[in-house]
Amino acid sequence: MGAAADSTDARQQRYVYLTETPVPRLIASLSVPTIISMLVSGLYNMADTFFVGRISTEATAAVGVVFSLMAVIQALGFFCGHGSGNFLSRKLGEGKVQEASEMAATGFALAFLLGLVLLVLGQLFLEPLSFLLGATVAILDDTQRYMRIILVGAPCMMSQLVINNQLRFQGSAVYAMVGLVSGAVLNIALDPLFIFVLGMGVSGAALATVVSQFAAFCVLLVGSRRGANLRLRLGNIRFSSRYLLQIANGGAPSLFRQGLASVSAVVLNTAAGSLGGEAAIAGMAVVTRVMMLANSALIGFGQGFQPVCSFNYGAKRYARVREGFFFCVRYGTVFLLFMAALCIAFAPEIVAFFRSDPAVVAVGTVALRCQAAVFPLGAYIVMSNMFLQSIGKGVKASIMAASRNGLFFIPFMLVLSSLLGLSGVEMTQMFADICAFLLALPLAMSELRKLG
Repeated sequence: MGAAADSTDARQQRYVYLTETPVPRLIASLSVPTIISMLVSGLYNMADTFFVGRISTEATAAVGVVFSLMAVIQALGFFCGHGSGNFLSRKLGEGKVQEASEMAATGFALAFLLGLVLLVLGQLFLEPLSFLLGATVAILDDTQRYMRIILVGAPCMMSQLVINNQLRFQGSAVYAMVGLVSGAVLNIALDPLFIFVLGMGVSGAALATVVSQFAAFCVLLVGSRRGANLRLRLGNIRFSSRYLLQIANGGAPSLFRQGLASVSAVVLNTAAGSLGGEAAIAGMAVVTRVMMLANSALIGFGQGFQPVCSFNYGAKRYARVREGFFFCVRYGTVFLLFMAALCIAFAPEIVAFFRSDPAVVAVGTVALRCQAAVFPLGAYIVMSNMFLQSIGKGVKASIMAASRNGLFFIPFMLVLSSLLGLSGVEMTQMFADICAFLLALPLAMSELRKLG
């Protein structure tokens, strides 16, 4: 009885914290841990690119190819994590703890099962999958060595993303941060050890990633059992149509966003490889990782907004939802203006830091400057997507999520690469971002008006 009472008191305190703390201060307090998490995660994603870049251009290209598979793993993890997290946060706002607990367990179990399926299918069809993702004959061996090990970690990668997101949506951003940061720091430490000291090459980079993801999984699992957080219990798993549909509604935008990122990466690798060879693939891979790092702080800021949005929407505190949205857009745009200026001014140096091959630098410099030119538009795009997803507007959020890397990117890539060659490849993301911004304006504003 004592433990149950303590847990109830803690949840009541969490309710007051999320519904009564001034919005700017609340978002700032929740954003700091998530920004740190995203920045460190971005750094360890770039660690593979940096250390593998010391091996060869072919190895760098291989990691870039497998990145699209990792985007699929992340897509499924975010699908289950955001789908279950949005729902449980709204239910906690409504005071329905049991439903929230059942959704937490169901989302976790679904992610682990999907990871096992991907592991088995990926190992069975390793070579055709490599070519499908954009590998050339020259980088096939490195691609398969890296991918084979990454696939082994798929179940833990997916399920730790679920725990991380569920913790965030409960307002436990610090626990979520500790889990991600512990894995990221371990990965950065293990990369040089496995790649160079043990002489494992690209296999070492993959092993470092898998080991660090498993460590993060263990830390997050422990964190999920502390304080007012919902406990993950096997007895709470409910593969019912109601919960699965709620996961699909809340998670579909993440699936579209991350899944189409994978598809667009395949299209990008194929176009870049056919027009500029391994150097072009490597150059675009470097730019992709750099932009991911720059975006990670913005996404972390938005993730601090998500629990505020979903919890207060469930509690019918709509004015706080609107205030939080515009607060994040305003300060996110200022931050992105600063980052855009840095990327435009120092583009050659940034690309050369990862791979000094002149051909790689030439491609990466143009692509980085083009993407940085429209970077400030990303604040409204990202916050609109997170807002729509957090309030349960699955269709609009899915359209928004599909726009940047799917509805616009893929057609622009096919058309511009045909008309302009490699220059078209370098410019595609810029045009896709402009169109995504124009789409986000009416989709988000139509829902914001309803909130008064």
